[in-house]
Amino acid sequence: QAQLVESGGGLVQTGGSLRLSCVATGGTFRDHAMGWFRQAPGQEREFVAGITWNGDRTHYGDAVRGRFTISRDNSKKTLYLQMNSLKGEDTAVYTCAACVGARCTAVVLRGKGTQVTVAS
Repeated sequence: QAQLVESGGGLVQTGGSLRLSCVATGGTFRDHAMGWFRQAPGQEREFVAGITWNGDRTHYGDAVRGRFTISRDNSKKTLYLQMNSLKGEDTAVYTCAACVGARCTAVVLRGKGTQVTVAS
């Protein structure tokens, strides 16, 4: 059974950086576009970033464009999210997903998430 497992979250100061990872087990990782979402308490889930199956195109949410970078290594079945210049409003649970298309308008599988907390 295919699963997505995120790691790399934690507590970081404003202006700091974190790199999230998402490892796929089972399934065929390279067949899918992949994406990152986040959800803060009391808020709706928000699209953060997406990437095509071969990494040739990426898309970002307006709130993170220019600060976050999504990438993937199909040989390791791993998706990454490099987060720089973190702000308090980036605090959320971050989940990765296998998507239909790099804009992730439809999700076929989602991980359980990793907590990112940005302290001022």
